[in-house]
Amino acid sequence: MNCPFCGHLHDRVVDSRESKEGDAIRRRRQCLACERRFTTYERIDEVPYMVIKKDGRREKFDRQKVLAGLLKACEKRPISMSRLSELVNQVESKVIDSPDREIPTTEIGEILMVGLRELDKIAYVRFASVYRDFQDEEAFFNELKNLMRQKGS
Repeated sequence: MNCPFCGHLHDRVVDSRESKEGDAIRRRRQCLACERRFTTYERIDEVPYMVIKKDGRREKFDRQKVLAGLLKACEKRPISMSRLSELVNQVESKVIDSPDREIPTTEIGEILMVGLRELDKIAYVRFASVYRDFQDEEAFFNELKNLMRQKGS
């Protein structure tokens, strides 16, 4: 395992435990060169789950890509990583539960938007502005109006 800090190839495992769901093993590692600690997760390698992009292309589901999008939307917002991880887990569960091992990215986006709407309105609007690809300020303001209406009800 390469150290994410210095790139050294050798480390030692400090702690190992099973995840709550039992689908992964979490390992705390310490680099033998710089002595910094980092976490890795081991998962069973199975047939890949696929996402169907808006243009019809199929791509392997990438948990990190989903998390990266959420992190961008939640930048400088008071949202814990555990909450974001729960949201990514919801999406991953939906993909796993799909009978044909495929899910449209539109469905993933909707799941994420529902979760973000409950977590943080600002993060939700940020995510929606990219996901829904607002072409002008009117579309953006309409989304804000809808959000405000839902808050009032």
